[in-house]
Amino acid sequence: MAVTLTEAAARHLANTIVRRGKGVGVRLGVTATGCSGLSYKLEYADDVAPDDLVFEEHGVKLLVEPKNLAFLDGTELDYVREGLNEGFKFRNPREKDRCGCGESFRV
Repeated sequence: MAVTLTEAAARHLANTIVRRGKGVGVRLGVTATGCSGLSYKLEYADDVAPDDLVFEEHGVKLLVEPKNLAFLDGTELDYVREGLNEGFKFRNPREKDRCGCGESFRV
C-alpha cells in the first residue's frame, strides 16, 4: 500500500514549502463532493498526526489519513505542464469513472 510522488511533483512541492517558510510536507486526502462523489484534497501539513501514514519521495513527505488510503492506494501525484497550463495530476488506478468536468471521481 503506497502513494507516490514523481520527481516533478516533489520538486514543485519542496519549492512551495520553502517559499511558505514552514511545513513538514503535504496532506493528500479525498472529500465527498461533485457529481461523481469524490474529489482530491491537497493541503500543506505543518505537523504529522499520530495516525498519519507517511510516504516520502524525493525528500518530500506525503501524509495520508488511514481512512483515505482505501481511495488513494496506488495513486501517483505528478506535476505537469501542458501548453500554457500547469498543475497537479493524479494517476489513481482505483478510479472507475470521472465526471465530465474532471473535478470529481468514483472508485
